[in-house]
Parts: sequence; structure tokens; C-alpha cells
Amino acid sequence: MSPSESGSRAPALRRRLTCLIYEGVLLFGVVFIAGYLFSTLTQQRNGLTHHLWLMSWLGIVVGAYFVWFWTHGGQTLPMKTWRFRMVDASLGPVSVPRAIGRYILSWLWWFPPLMLHPLLGLTVPVTLALLIVWIGVWSAATLLDSDRQFLHDRLAGTRIIAVASTK
Repeated sequence: MSPSESGSRAPALRRRLTCLIYEGVLLFGVVFIAGYLFSTLTQQRNGLTHHLWLMSWLGIVVGAYFVWFWTHGGQTLPMKTWRFRMVDASLGPVSVPRAIGRYILSWLWWFPPLMLHPLLGLTVPVTLALLIVWIGVWSAATLLDSDRQFLHDRLAGTRIIAVASTK
């Protein structure tokens, strides 16, 4: 733990959500390269060919990306930019099993509303509206947490903390 960390204070929700958008921009490149590699190696000619294998592959690649960065310094590039660090509940480094658990639990941001799409036969606009509402509710849940942590962090035994500027 570096001396420049601001204790265990959670960054503001707005900053964390902005970091999430930045993370999505970087992940676009990671997913693009991984998808291209998959398509080339499997000689995929149609997007529906091997689509379940492709989704599984991309889930593993994205998971490896996050687990690697969370267990090697506790920060992805967007987290470094926004001066956040992920630590375990005792403010120590995050272990690989804990990082994997957090990655799996972080799918709670997206998975529940997206599962309703095929189960209830919802239209795409309704599903997207439901997803936006769900993300809003999931984000607002931090206001109920005494440490202002997300539910998936609480369940995984991790915390996102602010890191003071080194200047």
C-alpha cells in the first residue's frame, strides 16, 4: 500500500461511472483483437457460426484482462487515470480467486435485464430501457452502503478506493 492512498475512501459515484465508460472504450479494442483472432483461427465466415464459442472466448479474454490488472497493482489503465485502486476488504492486494469472483459478480451490472430479453420476449428498445433503469438502480445502491461500495464489491470482499495524486 503506497503512502499516497487516501485511506479507504471510496471515489464519488460519478467518477466511478465515468471510469466505467473509459474502461468500455479500451475493452472495445481488446474485444476486437480477441474476436479477430478467434475468427481467423476458426476460419469463421459467418457471425452465427460458433457464436457461443466466441462469446465464451470473449468472456474469458475480458476476465483475464481484469483479473491480471486487479492482481498486479490493483488498477487498469482507466483506474490509474481516475486514480482508483482495487483492494481487498483489509486494504491489501487482491488475490486471484477474489479477483475472479469479483469479475463474475460484476456481470450483475448487465446480466439480469439482458436475461429477461429472451425469457419474456421483450423488444430491443424495451430491453435497453430496462438495462438503463437497472444500471441506475445498481449504481444508486451504493448510497445504501455505509462505505459507498458497489454490491458486487461487497459480495466479492473487495473495495475501490481513491488514490491521492503523486504530485
